[in-house]
Amino acid sequence: AKVVEFVDDVFVGEATKPSSLTGICDGVDAVITCLGITRQTDNVTYEDVDYKANCALLSLALKAKVRRFVFVSVFKAERTEFTDMVGARERAVKELKAADGIEWVVIRPTGFFADMKEFLDMAITGRVWMLGDGSSKLNPIHGADLAAICADGIDIAPYQDIPCGGPEVLSQHDVGELAFMVTGAAPVCTPVPFWVMDWLVLPLLRLFARRTWNPLAMVTTLAKEDAIAPRFGRRRLVDFFREEMQSAQ
Repeated sequence: AKVVEFVDDVFVGEATKPSSLTGICDGVDAVITCLGITRQTDNVTYEDVDYKANCALLSLALKAKVRRFVFVSVFKAERTEFTDMVGARERAVKELKAADGIEWVVIRPTGFFADMKEFLDMAITGRVWMLGDGSSKLNPIHGADLAAICADGIDIAPYQDIPCGGPEVLSQHDVGELAFMVTGAAPVCTPVPFWVMDWLVLPLLRLFARRTWNPLAMVTTLAKEDAIAPRFGRRRLVDFFREEMQSAQ
């Protein structure tokens, strides 16, 4: 459905060009932002989007005297802040927390179902690659369940970080098996030792493919221990995988 069916107004601007955003916060009570680079292939950087664009939005919110600013960052950011993507985002968080005259809430999801689709894509090709032995656990969250948490962030007590995940705690191996179950193929899950990632793959990517290095360095670091946050929502990963398979047919 078109977004216009569910909102009172649509403002069109370019996040990396603050001049195009003039007036975006006028008359607004609260701002929710999840601005950030995901799979874009253009020339913008994490500095441009995750930091500068969010800070520009914060500046406009302060100017318009917006009551509250809800910012979506990442879970356990202190472990992955060395990457460009998380580092830029956390610098924006620091700007937000240091701002005067505005309430803030920072939402920190463990990971998204959309990210878990990588497992489904691998299963379709016949093999799922796991980081380490595949035993590390997390509870990823559906975008719709995260949206509900963000909406709640408008009225909950201010000045707090909200770690959040989905209702199911799954290991990498569990996610791989779910993906194969949906495809109907026999599970083939292959571990990739952390030393291979840390000493061979990631150093090369950091030199020659930094955009690829950033998310892979982040997930490799997080995969070295469990990433389980308080559980929210009701949507299950297996249903998401089934929906993705159906939409691809």
